[in-house]
Amino acid sequence: MSEAKGTFPRRDDEGRVVALPDLLGITLAGVVIGVLALAVFDLAAASFGAGRFGGANGWLALILPVWLFVEDFRAWRYGPARVVAALVAAALGMACGLLVAGFAQELPALVGGALGAAVFTVVYATVWFAGVRWLTNRTG
Repeated sequence: MSEAKGTFPRRDDEGRVVALPDLLGITLAGVVIGVLALAVFDLAAASFGAGRFGGANGWLALILPVWLFVEDFRAWRYGPARVVAALVAAALGMACGLLVAGFAQELPALVGGALGAAVFTVVYATVWFAGVRWLTNRTG
């Protein structure tokens, strides 16, 4: 398994992310970029009188991380290991993200959703990365 030089996140020949810190780093950067973009659009909408600032749904910050997760999912060969790993990671990520967003319900929707999205990203990336490798090694 060789990895491409000079790319981030580092990927192997099949296009799979090879290091958990790379996966976490790039997906959390995607959440931050998503939150900043949402804040800009929300501020613009609020300045035109279309609601109050902070009313945008912070869960939209998941667009970039989910895109990377889909690309990594596609890079793994077909089989039940990747499907099971993705489903378990999504279920745990959503449960933890919704729990955090529920605790943050007094905060503006942008902040609460962004916190939920960040927690989802960390949980999904960790469970997916470890799970797909473990299941693939078990099933051959």
